[in-house]
Amino acid sequence: MANKVEIQTRNIRLTERIEEYVNKKAGNLDHYLPAIDDARVELSHHKAARDANDRNVAQITVFGKGFTLRSEVRSDEALAAFDAALENMQRQIERHKGKHYRGRGDGRSAAEVTEEAIDDETGELSPLVARRKKFILFPMSEEEAVIQMRDLGHDNFFVFYNAETSRINVLYRRRNGSYGLIEPVLG
Repeated sequence: MANKVEIQTRNIRLTERIEEYVNKKAGNLDHYLPAIDDARVELSHHKAARDANDRNVAQITVFGKGFTLRSEVRSDEALAAFDAALENMQRQIERHKGKHYRGRGDGRSAAEVTEEAIDDETGELSPLVARRKKFILFPMSEEEAVIQMRDLGHDNFFVFYNAETSRINVLYRRRNGSYGLIEPVLG
């Protein structure tokens, strides 16, 4: 795969040193997962980013038969962002390998579990729900939901019943530290 690494840059001059460094590091990804067919690396610089640590973005995408893995990291330096994105990609590859190549811990292999998941009538894979969780929703305002989210230590999102709109909402933390609110509407 070493010769199939495609490098794209935006607002960054691709020097020979950067190209050599990226090819050397990203070209070794097939050592972690031989099923990788193609890898793309995109390095970009955003002058208008609010925070200096978000100005350089490295995005790595790998393609294989039946899967696509993607990692994106922002940093103050392009190669530092690339190195961090590469580490994230290696973790994703390990998780991907674990899902497809290792046993499950209950004596059955991943292939045996996949065979059970095939629908007899259509021959297609039926969806697998890895975990179900039930919890009681108490009516609360958006401000109370933010407080609950902080107190419970939920870093990414918080589901709550909005007392003002009488609907279930999802509160989430944005990259810049502010909060966003998803208000689902039936279509």
